[in-house]
Amino acid sequence: MALQSDRWIRNMAKTKGMIEPFCERQVREVDGKKIISYGLSSYGYDLRVARTFKVFTNLYNSIVDPKKFDENAFVHVEGETCVIPPNSFALARSVEYFRIPREVLTLCVGKSTYARCGIIVNVTPFEPEWEGFVTLEISNTTPLPARIYADEGLAQVLFYVGDQVCETSYADRRGKYMKQMDITLPVA
Repeated sequence: MALQSDRWIRNMAKTKGMIEPFCERQVREVDGKKIISYGLSSYGYDLRVARTFKVFTNLYNSIVDPKKFDENAFVHVEGETCVIPPNSFALARSVEYFRIPREVLTLCVGKSTYARCGIIVNVTPFEPEWEGFVTLEISNTTPLPARIYADEGLAQVLFYVGDQVCETSYADRRGKYMKQMDITLPVA
């Protein structure tokens, strides 16, 4: 597998609709205001987090069970920012919609600006032929509340092209998170 450059990512976004909307450069400022950057980088693409969040709460003493996840364990938040309580997490989704080619696998890692604040972003790989908005898990590992900024950069996606096309893609398997349009909770 080989890591792909900005030139390859730009071409795939423009000709195959791999990332929509697609920003051809790093955006670091909007309307004269500094933001956490997003857009095309040297060897990846910095995705943005949308304005809708599901913040984990222990209000109802829920048990976290991936086979029977209780939606009441979350409080719905919508806005320009989201505050994640200490030692808790939130789910969100990307602004961008991704269409991953059959020969590509991605890895997604959190941006250093958030990591240096104790905020960890966890996203599983985007498998060959997966498409949809990305559900993002944002963990606040600190003993203090943490602020997340909507419509700004949150994580970087790295694109790897395999030496050969996979035998069975995510679409072939009819993966349960295919074409997700919103924040998607665990599906057993």
